[in-house]
Amino acid sequence: MLEGLGSNLKDALKKLAGKTVIDKVAVDELVKDLQRALIQADVNVKQVMQLSQAIKKRSLDEEPPRGTTVREHVLRIVYEELVKLVGMPVEINLSHQIILMAGLQGSGKTTSVAKIARYFQRKGIKTGVICADTFRPGAYKQIKTLCDKVHVPCFGDPDESDARVIVKAGLEQLKGIEILLIDTQGRHALEDELIQEIIDLNAITHATHRWLVIDAALGQQARDQARRFHEAIGIDGVIITKMDGTAKGGGALSAVGETGSGIVFVGMGETIEDLEWFDPDGFISRLLGMGDIKALVERVQESIKEDEFDPNAMMSGKFSLRDMYKQLEAVNKMGPLKQVMSMLPLGGMDVPAEALDVTANKMGRYRIIMDSMTSEELDDPSVISGPRVHRIARGAGGTPEEVRELLKYYKTMKRAFKGLKGGDKNIQRLMKRFSRVS
Repeated sequence: MLEGLGSNLKDALKKLAGKTVIDKVAVDELVKDLQRALIQADVNVKQVMQLSQAIKKRSLDEEPPRGTTVREHVLRIVYEELVKLVGMPVEINLSHQIILMAGLQGSGKTTSVAKIARYFQRKGIKTGVICADTFRPGAYKQIKTLCDKVHVPCFGDPDESDARVIVKAGLEQLKGIEILLIDTQGRHALEDELIQEIIDLNAITHATHRWLVIDAALGQQARDQARRFHEAIGIDGVIITKMDGTAKGGGALSAVGETGSGIVFVGMGETIEDLEWFDPDGFISRLLGMGDIKALVERVQESIKEDEFDPNAMMSGKFSLRDMYKQLEAVNKMGPLKQVMSMLPLGGMDVPAEALDVTANKMGRYRIIMDSMTSEELDDPSVISGPRVHRIARGAGGTPEEVRELLKYYKTMKRAFKGLKGGDKNIQRLMKRFSRVS
């Protein structure tokens, strides 16, 4: 979603890095580039100007710490101010919490409730859901189906029209649950009736947290939505959905400022597993091409078992088809490859888009094609000539073009990962941490 913003921010910082002198003129030029990038991403103009003034004042007034150049100092200031823009990290006690979920219809609230329930369940916490959405037909069936898939208890009553009655019964039914999520109704606009109902539910539940779900595509309207809900119940956390889409996303980020809270989660896909705990430092670090090693190591620990992932093979010149499939199968468990690669500290290096475009269907086809290869071909793809391509295609029930596509993809992957070897000390440290994980 924020690829355009990330690219523009990196370009602005590269321009600064190329300056021989960092003076007022250079800082002014940097600030203008940052303003342009943020406004194009739909970040609120007032917030952009506040950030600009802070960067300009600190860059010109503060003395760089000992051992730090002026350029490094200014880059650090930009990083710190961007982190402030997206809010402070949200802390939550992982026991005996009641979380009231708010948001307009179509924001992805119900799906987000199921994702959050799954997130806490994976951490071994007893989690339950109450469906208090009595406005949308099928709301209870949707959330119940999602919860049943991951064995999370879900209470609701599709025959009851009063959400207050449902919630009172649900609190009694789900006693003993450590984290209880309450899915409330959404509408197409902020009607007084909707606001009054959520005020009542907040009072009935004595909610520990009140989280607002915002669609990344909402734009500047997100600020008004956040303000109204915050005035009603005191929002203390925001979930931004559809972060994997094409929306600019700055409007959703701006909405966080209206609540004075921070972002709790970001939704990155459609499955129940596609949710990330939001870390402001890691988010800005990824935007600037600096990666997010902490998040990546955590993802490996959660998703991959011993002996499934060998990072050294990924960066080795001796990278065979057999190695490629083994590594892709492991990485695939961690989520979209594009998302995983964004966590690597690649700096200005661009990994070809085609190297990241691997779908589950393609993985299945690749396995069938490789099953038709000999051991020699899997270990040394350079021996695969024209006649062999046709033989492999016949054995896989496919076409020679599919085999050539696989070989082309293999070569692209090999070049991309080999390019990481020895290029960045952060990556070398990361590889050591992976080795300790696996």
